[in-house]
Amino acid sequence: MTHVLELSRVTRCYEAGIDVLVDVSLTLDPGEVVGLLGENGAGKTTLIQIALGMLTPQAGKVRLFGFDPQAFPVRVKRRLGYVSEDQVLPPYLTVEGVLEMHRALFPTWDRALEAQLAERFDIGGREKVGKLSKGQARRVAVLCAIAHRPELLLLDEPAGGLDPAARREFLETAVQFLAAEGSTILFSSHQMEDVERIASRVCLLHDRGVLIDRDLDELRETTVLASLPSASGADDLRGLTGCLASRVVGGELRGVFIEGAESVRGQIGGLSGAQHARITPISLEDLFIEIAEGRR
Repeated sequence: MTHVLELSRVTRCYEAGIDVLVDVSLTLDPGEVVGLLGENGAGKTTLIQIALGMLTPQAGKVRLFGFDPQAFPVRVKRRLGYVSEDQVLPPYLTVEGVLEMHRALFPTWDRALEAQLAERFDIGGREKVGKLSKGQARRVAVLCAIAHRPELLLLDEPAGGLDPAARREFLETAVQFLAAEGSTILFSSHQMEDVERIASRVCLLHDRGVLIDRDLDELRETTVLASLPSASGADDLRGLTGCLASRVVGGELRGVFIEGAESVRGQIGGLSGAQHARITPISLEDLFIEIAEGRR
């Protein structure tokens, strides 16, 4: 089966020689909704731009629908949609002018879906894009990204800077109109509640690579936080199977594991304070924080 998106051992460096992504592999199949997580500078935008063909990796292979996006840009881009936080639509055009431009670009443009989205977002056609608020301009961008019913939708912090209600409307609209048809969605976000509500799979970038790539339900079931009353031993925890990160906080030793509670309890049995250990489920947001702080 041909993957919708395939990145194989991709490496990308800045001009100064600083690595952003090193040996990164990721595949997306039809119908998947994948949340892309990582700290600022982890490479989320770089990964999405490489997938789009906007950036060239120094090593590795990129395929969209089985094609090289740089060798066949028109063929692949007609089959995908893209929205980013800093995306700028032509400010001198009216909304109708922007829509007309997109209708000409995409043979699969659905005028009925366009009308449905325009009504839902309360989008008129006469106002110039440059006069729109940030939220209004983002609504126009998402309409343009999904009215041709793309097979792959790439969203790079698409709801950044929007209030919670607008953010929820934005993301849920994209999922409602595309996921039900089997489209694939890859979206980056700093909002863990968005990822937990929408994604079926999570990919976490850390230290220039993919640290976690799991189904969200599996991640919830197997990820735990082990807490021991000890002011040392972070390195001992880090050496155990499935330990993603460890640190000492206020005289308490903490470790995040993808192993399940029983396995973790057995592994930490020989450590100081193990008889008083607490092993508890951990939310996606707390997992993100523990990894960020515990792998520095």
